[in-house]
Amino acid sequence: MARLPPIARIDGTSAGTGFFLCGRKERRTGRSGVFLVLLLQDVTGELDAKVFHDVETASQQFEVGEFVAVQGKGNVFNNRLELVIERIRRVIPEDRQAGFREEDCIPCSSRPLEEMWQELELHVGSVADPHIRGLLTRVMDLHGDRLKIWPAGRQVHHAYRSGLLEHVLQIMQISTLVAEQYGLRRDLLIAGALLHDIGKLQELSYETAISYSVEGNLVGHIVIGAGMLRDVLRGLPEFPPDLALEIEHLILSHHGTKALGSPVTPMTAEALVLSAIDDLDAKLHQVKRHLADDNSPGPFTTYHRYLERVLLKSKG
Repeated sequence: MARLPPIARIDGTSAGTGFFLCGRKERRTGRSGVFLVLLLQDVTGELDAKVFHDVETASQQFEVGEFVAVQGKGNVFNNRLELVIERIRRVIPEDRQAGFREEDCIPCSSRPLEEMWQELELHVGSVADPHIRGLLTRVMDLHGDRLKIWPAGRQVHHAYRSGLLEHVLQIMQISTLVAEQYGLRRDLLIAGALLHDIGKLQELSYETAISYSVEGNLVGHIVIGAGMLRDVLRGLPEFPPDLALEIEHLILSHHGTKALGSPVTPMTAEALVLSAIDDLDAKLHQVKRHLADDNSPGPFTTYHRYLERVLLKSKG
């Protein structure tokens, strides 16, 4: 049987077999009975998939976070591309002979990890304040293994391997430019960029698929991050208390409003900038992804439920 192309090249005419990572599995009930809704992923992207036949048997063949072998065909439903699955099971060792490789199935940043980590080291090394530089170096030493590979979210933005690091670097780059333009404290903004989402290292569980940890669901990354900062500061007794308080404020206020989950709103210029740039980077990432993934006819995309709008497609 023919092989399915990578997810980025699947369309309504695609049919065959392929290997993917199962990022989500939900059981739903429709007019025709029970069916499964899946999120399949590979290195090129992700795609919704559905199982309508032999649902009970199929559901027992794999779990979320496992690599799966599928047979199916592309389908466009309500102007959205999906894969209708005829057969599915977890990958077995013999599948390697048929071309299965883990690295082909795990979504990851398009930027090389070594390049990004070196960029982070340069940013931190450029911090003039020795207390802030020491704090950030300590955070990298303690949490570098996770920070190098962790996603920034489960679904909304930068939800792939090394997505958090990519997001952090983008905020650092933009915020330092804003600091120079407006005469703000560059060192503080670099600290905020690295630390604002540090709680996601505990909020999210990540091996191959992304999910929320128990702590993540019960507490959330903002409060977790503030706690992680305090834990590191206990090992830095000479750190100025007033400076520690301002950095903690950056973490606690970075969602901008209480309605969006921040315990407090930004009350310094640096906190206001960090919140705005964090929101901008998250939104532009969603815009670029939606434009790239949309297959609907006409000049506009389908409605994006997080951005709450349709988008005009580029003519370039």
